[in-house]
Amino acid sequence: MTVALVTGASRGIGAATAKLAAARGFAVGVNYLRDEAAARGVVAEIERAGGRALALRADVAREEDVVRLFAEVDAKLGPLTALVNNAGVCAVQSRVEAMDAKRLAFVFGVNVIGSFLCAREALKRMSTRHGGRGGAIVNLSSGASRLGSPNEFVDYAATKGAIDSFTLGLAREVANEGVRVNAVRAGLVVTDIHASTGEPERPQRIAPTIPMQRAGTPEEIAESIVWLLSPAASYVTGALLDVTGGR
Repeated sequence: MTVALVTGASRGIGAATAKLAAARGFAVGVNYLRDEAAARGVVAEIERAGGRALALRADVAREEDVVRLFAEVDAKLGPLTALVNNAGVCAVQSRVEAMDAKRLAFVFGVNVIGSFLCAREALKRMSTRHGGRGGAIVNLSSGASRLGSPNEFVDYAATKGAIDSFTLGLAREVANEGVRVNAVRAGLVVTDIHASTGEPERPQRIAPTIPMQRAGTPEEIAESIVWLLSPAASYVTGALLDVTGGR
């Protein structure tokens, strides 16, 4: 059985991706940080549908947690073949002049350093250079990397710009080692992350500016992610796939 690890999978895009990956035949590691009940709920839903999943607690911004997380996947699910770097955070809306180093360290720590650390551990297992059989990595980026998110969260947008560059560079670095690396740049999606910005109703405010006149759903983003993990995308690497409703 193919094995996928989805970080930040207790809710939103991560949960939708874990469920869809399981439906498509992956055994899934459902990573979470705080909400164990939600993660176990995702696992239970997968198991009720006949799939295999395991809830795994880890803070992706902590190197020791990441090392332990991948060791647990090895021991309890088997050889890793897919990684979805989905875990991400966004702080309260703010202009840059009001941002302090603590906020920046938090946002960049999870969104950028966490993705690097998880990719590092995945490559040690998947790359033919390390004796692996190949695999796929999908990084979660955002349309914010192109828009900049002025007056809201330029720091978050900057982390996603870093993810775009990381995706392009890593894809070319490991293209001949059996590992494909792509990113999905999600647009405005109805998830709980908007509450962390101080504006839970943000999707309703922004939706009229989107050509499709609506926010997306986690399930719509998950479809793109799981496609990039699949053999159907076997010749796709280094792609930044916009799933943004045209914005």
